[in-house]
Amino acid sequence: MAKSNLVIVESPAKAKTIGKYLGPGYEVKASMGHVRDLPKSKLGVDVDHDFTVDYQPIKGKEEVIDDLKKAAKKSDKVFLATDPDREGEAISWHLKEMLGIPDDKTYRVTFNEITKKVVNDSIAHPRAIDMDLVNAQQARRVLDRIVGYQISPLLWKKIRRGLSAGRVQSVATRLVCEREADIKAFVPQEYWSLEADLARVAPNLGQFKANFYGREKKMELNSQEEVDAVAKAVQAAPFSVTGVKRQDKQRNPAPPFITSTLQQEASRKLNMTPRRTMSIAQQLYEGVDIEGEGTVGLITYMRTDSLRLSDEATAAARDFILSRYGAEYYPGKPRVYKTKSGAQDAHEAIRPSNVHLTPEDVKKSLTTEQFKLYKLIWSRFLACQMASAIYDSVSIEVASAGYTFRATHSSLKFSGYTAVYVEGKDEEDETFQSPLPDLREGEPLELKGLKPDQHFTQPPSRYTEATLIKALEEKGIGRPSTYAPTISTILDREYVVKEGKNLRPTPLGEVVTGLMKDKFTDIVDTAFTANMEEQLDQVETGKVDWKSLLGQFYGGFEKEMKQAEADLDGERIKVPDEVSDVICPKCGRNLVYKSGRFGRFLACPGWPECDHTQPIVIEMPGKCPKCGGKILKKTSKRGYAYYGCEHNSNKDEARRCDFMTWDVPVKETCPECGHTLFKKSGRGFKKPFCINPECPNFLPEDQRGYKKKTTAETPAEGTPPEEEKKPPSKKATAKKPATKKTTAAKKPAAKKTTTKKNAES
Repeated sequence: MAKSNLVIVESPAKAKTIGKYLGPGYEVKASMGHVRDLPKSKLGVDVDHDFTVDYQPIKGKEEVIDDLKKAAKKSDKVFLATDPDREGEAISWHLKEMLGIPDDKTYRVTFNEITKKVVNDSIAHPRAIDMDLVNAQQARRVLDRIVGYQISPLLWKKIRRGLSAGRVQSVATRLVCEREADIKAFVPQEYWSLEADLARVAPNLGQFKANFYGREKKMELNSQEEVDAVAKAVQAAPFSVTGVKRQDKQRNPAPPFITSTLQQEASRKLNMTPRRTMSIAQQLYEGVDIEGEGTVGLITYMRTDSLRLSDEATAAARDFILSRYGAEYYPGKPRVYKTKSGAQDAHEAIRPSNVHLTPEDVKKSLTTEQFKLYKLIWSRFLACQMASAIYDSVSIEVASAGYTFRATHSSLKFSGYTAVYVEGKDEEDETFQSPLPDLREGEPLELKGLKPDQHFTQPPSRYTEATLIKALEEKGIGRPSTYAPTISTILDREYVVKEGKNLRPTPLGEVVTGLMKDKFTDIVDTAFTANMEEQLDQVETGKVDWKSLLGQFYGGFEKEMKQAEADLDGERIKVPDEVSDVICPKCGRNLVYKSGRFGRFLACPGWPECDHTQPIVIEMPGKCPKCGGKILKKTSKRGYAYYGCEHNSNKDEARRCDFMTWDVPVKETCPECGHTLFKKSGRGFKKPFCINPECPNFLPEDQRGYKKKTTAETPAEGTPPEEEKKPPSKKATAKKPATKKTTAAKKPAAKKTTTKKNAES
């Protein structure tokens, strides 16, 4: 019987897609991620003997490993087709070593996109495993293991059990803490604006507003006295137009996505966390069943810091733009974007594998999240190859008493790339501009009024997930694969909490960061961490030996570790309570934030004299449909979110309200009855509905998309649903803390379902 060829990938989805492209001569199997790693129970690195690494099979992978060994033994060739990055290269090397595959049977292939053409071309042109890439990953893994496994026990002993430290996560936490310190130390500065309401002398020929600029140079108005002096002078003097400037201004499209910009834009526009963004992008890359097309990998590889695009991709974009939008929407030649210095440039920017598969074409075959993310990637790529947008810009300069006022306005003259895509912003600072009248230089104007406004400078904004990723990238900290797990880690450890979209450090995060800054200066130093990333890149290119790099790092780290243990001998660092503005109903103290099995909650600091606890509540938009009170988001003892009236537990029975629901209140009100609208909870867009039974727009509960609830699943009137079950239709149940306990109790064999790679933090 003729031997077949074995292809090993990480995930079943990827195996399914590639298997369809290769045909019967190939057997495609999934390794389910890594098959071996450093042991969890010990350091696993012999620092005294040239950093010898003790790799062990991952617990629960025994059946997968045995199956792959048998398949490899009977195969003529073994193609290792893991992801095209350091981590993927390392997985291929571990597979070769673990399965005992001889060199003459080992073939390494990578797919920047999983399409039939690329898969077959890659199989036809295999290469050897790149040990420089493998060693770069080994160096990162060992560095992270040394830092995590030697500092974390110190944090356990001196602060609290369950804490962790890491090269990138510690720097990320430091950035959030330092931003918070800047906000607290910020001293507002007063400044004023002065707006002049002007009109042409001839009546009904146009009125407009102009803002104070200065004299020859821009002036700041820092007090009311300065504003009054300017106002007095211009009220006694005529106004006239001293300059009119009209020009066309071009705005160029943003470059195609790299990992960091995709995560930032998905956070801004789709409200997706970095972790969720990468999970959905992985699905789009590995392959989705598209009606009429079969299984298709919709996007190129999503862990990249390169802005490079292939000639085939830009040619396809040109053809699509010309056919759909016309020649005026194409700039005449492909746009080329320069990748920043220090980027690995191993593969292309993130783009659709086939630009002719439009989001609308594949919408019915995708989930809501897949569609939204694919549309974002598709639109950004197409826009980056389109003509610039052109704006008709008018700037008018007006003078009076030696002072200058300015008015500007721009209107879209040619849409260009904006017909497809407009980049999101972290802070929307553009204000509406009214069109300006057709003025001539030297034309007199009439002052209709002056409007002075007092302002104060604002502190820097807290980081969001998007802006923190941007900061990490700009400072050279971490790499594309590390951003999402880093942010997830600092949130999971409760070093940082999310308030809306903003990230705020907790007292725990500030205490840990303070200790790290004091005792482990290099670990939390941004320049040191960025330099370490550069050295890892040099390992990848073969310029630096990975064990020499580890030796240089460990010498200084070991000294810091011993000094820290000596300095903190016998000391226990107390984490101050995070005090809330909620008053304890039993004893009148301010409640403090605590952490439990199901997350954060509020508790009385007077324990054991006072044992009051309660869930954290967040005020939601809208009003209670029963009494008009505020609607609060609450968390039950089982960790589930529900929504109830602020008067649920009012001591005054006459004012007590029993309104509670699983449905989420929204800002909109019903056009018929004026009551707050609600929507089904869960990810993705959900159409709001009215819950007022007396309203013509009322949507009965059994038509809201949930499975029919039993009495036991409905919040009991007047009491929180602490012991109730969550409605079975909740797709997010698997992510709730209560479910995590169940998952952890499963047998190790259950781990076979995961394809997640080791998070580098």
